Amino acid sequence: MNLKEIAEKLKSVKSATIFCHMRPDGDALGAAMGLKWLLESVGICSRAVCESPVPGKFLFLEGMNEVTSEADLASEAFIAVDSSDENRLGRLGEVFRSAKKPKFNIDHHISNTRFADYNFVEERAATCEIIAELAEYFPVKLSPLAADYLMMGLSSDTGNFAHKNVTASTFRAAAKLAECGADINRIQYNMFKKQSRERARLFGNTMSKIRYFADGRIAVITVTEGDLADSGATSDMTEGFIDFPLNIEGVEVALCLLETGKERFKVSLRSKGKADVNQIASVYGGGGHILASGCMVFGPLEEVVDKLRYTVMQHLPD
Repeated sequence: MNLKEIAEKLKSVKSATIFCHMRPDGDALGAAMGLKWLLESVGICSRAVCESPVPGKFLFLEGMNEVTSEADLASEAFIAVDSSDENRLGRLGEVFRSAKKPKFNIDHHISNTRFADYNFVEERAATCEIIAELAEYFPVKLSPLAADYLMMGLSSDTGNFAHKNVTASTFRAAAKLAECGADINRIQYNMFKKQSRERARLFGNTMSKIRYFADGRIAVITVTEGDLADSGATSDMTEGFIDFPLNIEGVEVALCLLETGKERFKVSLRSKGKADVNQIASVYGGGGHILASGCMVFGPLEEVVDKLRYTVMQHLPD
């Protein structure tokens, strides 16, 4: 389906629940809240839901605290945004999967499994770029707040418009959002500059222990539950950590291992272009994009590091 057809299908329902993936980032939350605003602007009662709490760094935008953890089972339609498959929705994935109602899937990940009745999946810089285009098929102009939601997602998934995924289409979307009143200065400060002492302490501790493999072409950082406790930080404060090791001269692939339970690690992978980290993540049941992907890996820390090192080397050209 094209976006115009998706828009017409959405406008035909009276209520909807919008699902974010677990451990939400700026793109997932921005897309959900931007779409929620769009639907409500034409009289469609909407709710944004997520298994995980909204990280504190996103609460600077009005309404972000309205995201709840419970789906409205009476909604006429379910919509998943920025999620490559139902498992990314966490425990809400089964709620989405088992629903006997129209289900929509709007996403930008190349690993998307097209799991809904109506799918729009296109590789873009961010899902918020897609929602910004979807807004053109609604008979309203985005409010400054709605534009802020979508600009937050664009900024989040592009590293403040610095990553290789940025295209002319991304800048056109950003320009339209700016025309609607999006405050890019406020967004980039809260997303990339503002930080607590706890995050600064954790960042320093983490980067002091970067490990290098394959003659410095692979860099690995780890954040354990003990590291979080020692610094007083929370796991959501690690967003953006992966960019630092990737930017080190000579590094082609960077990995961040975040301990989320006993022998359980959330792995973020980034590449400068010589390795497809979507393929690497898929080895462990994950996925995402060629240059940015993620997965979960289980086992003792050193075994996990060794497995990932081996897998990356298998995908990294000589």
